Amino acid sequence: MATLAENLIKLKKGSEFIIPGAVVGILVLMILPVPSIILDLFITFNITLAIVIMLISVYLKRPLDFGSFPTILLIVTLFRLSLNVASTRLILLKGSEGVGAAGQVIRSFGNFVVGGNYAVGFIIFAILIIINFMVITKGAGRIAEVAARFTLDAMPGKQMAIDADLNAGLIADDEARERRKDISLEADFYGAMDGASKFVRGDAVAGLLITIINIVGGLGIGVLQMGMPLADAATTYTILTVGDGLVTQIPALIISTAAGLVVSNVTSDKDLSNTIATQFSMSPKPLYVAAVILFLFGLIPGLPHFAFIGFSIVTGGAAYMVQKSHERKAVEEEEIKEREATEAEVAPAGEIVEEIMPIDTLGLEVGYRIIPLVDPAEGGELLERIKAIRRQFAEDMGIIVPSVHIKDNLQMKPSEYVFLVKGVEVARGELMVGHSLAINPGDAQGGLEGVPTADPAFGLPSIWVDDSNQDKAQIMGYTVVNHSAVIATHITEIIKNHSEELLGRQDVQNILDKVGETQPKVVEELVPGILPLGSVQKVMQNLLKERVSVRDIQTILETLADYGMMTKDTDLLTEYVRMNLSRQISQTYQTQDMAIEALALNADIEEVITKSIQETPQGSFMTIDPGVAQQIIVSIKEGLEELMSRGHQPIVLASHQTRRFIRKLLERNFPTVGVLSHGEIATTVRVDTLKVVRL
Repeated sequence: MATLAENLIKLKKGSEFIIPGAVVGILVLMILPVPSIILDLFITFNITLAIVIMLISVYLKRPLDFGSFPTILLIVTLFRLSLNVASTRLILLKGSEGVGAAGQVIRSFGNFVVGGNYAVGFIIFAILIIINFMVITKGAGRIAEVAARFTLDAMPGKQMAIDADLNAGLIADDEARERRKDISLEADFYGAMDGASKFVRGDAVAGLLITIINIVGGLGIGVLQMGMPLADAATTYTILTVGDGLVTQIPALIISTAAGLVVSNVTSDKDLSNTIATQFSMSPKPLYVAAVILFLFGLIPGLPHFAFIGFSIVTGGAAYMVQKSHERKAVEEEEIKEREATEAEVAPAGEIVEEIMPIDTLGLEVGYRIIPLVDPAEGGELLERIKAIRRQFAEDMGIIVPSVHIKDNLQMKPSEYVFLVKGVEVARGELMVGHSLAINPGDAQGGLEGVPTADPAFGLPSIWVDDSNQDKAQIMGYTVVNHSAVIATHITEIIKNHSEELLGRQDVQNILDKVGETQPKVVEELVPGILPLGSVQKVMQNLLKERVSVRDIQTILETLADYGMMTKDTDLLTEYVRMNLSRQISQTYQTQDMAIEALALNADIEEVITKSIQETPQGSFMTIDPGVAQQIIVSIKEGLEELMSRGHQPIVLASHQTRRFIRKLLERNFPTVGVLSHGEIATTVRVDTLKVVRL
């Protein structure tokens, strides 16, 4: 067993030589004569390969899983034609020796399969040619042609859907790249299948012509060169030719069928057999009707009663089994609904209190025209998008976002929505029915017809365009998103802006309990020995407020344990934590070439802020003259706007002592601009100072 496994591993390692070797072998088979026993092996291999390919096609879940099929189809067709050349050579050279001259396989197909009657064999061969050429290959080729056309036409829409899902946080960058790759591969696959089907049709024509050539050439060689009687020559060469035609056309028919199965297969999570079985058992009515019709046929005089009535019984039995299966499923679903209803009625006392005093951490109120977006029964996808947002936020930021409670509000405008945090409105937006939002990323062309507006999430210049003009807007460089994506993107940004409000003491305790399962010493030492739970919560809230992920909770807790004995000032503790998270913070702001673009402050500003810091037992505070503070804010604002207008996304670089105070000055005007100290930038990251701000 171990030897077999080792051989398979070796074979896989050498797989890059299989296809070139096969092509060279096919060319050799065409040029050099081969003994009949070798030809038998190749013909048997051809039949085996055809059967394997067809079975692979049957068990495919989606066509792209067999993406190499067009290439395999071409190589197998070439291999089959080379077998025709090799067998023709043997038939014409050694046909006078008898029907065994071209090998055992051809002789068996010529004698046993068609009963030794070359007329019957020729008719069967002709029928196979017609089936292969006129029905299967023509149909498969047409399917491939139409599929290629529609796949290419659908590419822009699929790309738009991927971009919308990516912008809404439903999928990550890696998954988006994988989906785009699948779209490209799908178009290439159907295009290649469209071309490869022409080879199959040509192979069928070649098989017919080769058969005619073999018969005519065989008669001429047998009678004129070998001196055979005409009747013997006709019998021998016709049987050999028909046998040769059958052993090549039967695999060709199987391969053509496999091609039809591949191009007609619809992408599913099940293979073809399971899909067909599921769809045949969707309803018992067609089976019952078929059983009755078969039974009536069985009563007609002259028809085989046993066959029709027998299949009528089988079909009726299958219908009965399908009906019983549906009834069982209906009973199970009813039991589940009753159990859920009972659980809802017997609610704990705590839930009754919640009904009396409802307060939702996150809420979304919508006008009546937006209700279909949140109703899955009407094709609404907003609920799934919100689930994906919560999941993605947990992965990125390290906290669990509470459920978003959605309800309709008839007092609002029909197409308006309001987002609430702890019952208080924090954002509002309005959609246009029958329109999509075309967002200008900065380089879109002008002249797009529509209603000018601003993207509710980021305030980017946008246009409400009619749904029929989506393709035009994309061609002009706009990013086009539907209503669900607009709301989902807005919700994502609101959650980021208010993430610190979503982290309560109980949430922090749950995180500590989880960490305590694997790192008990850290938790035991820190809480409550060094810091109370509220201080840990405050530090984590400070991090979230500046969009710093708290996923690396071990580093956060260990830093608090290290510095918590020195100070209880949560703002200062936050600075120590930020320095220990320097790699993570740097990665957030660095460019592709491992650099951070920075707007630096000169020594005068640093000195003014440092002198205004007052140390008290309750913590550090800044007592700066309002006029000077406004002057600093204006200077930084002008510098940031100048750099942003040139396409940069800079951070504000400050000293460790002044960083958090500068952040407080800027958080109202620039809440998303990062303010970093030198100690928060990893040593592997280069700092590009684009501008220095002065008073």
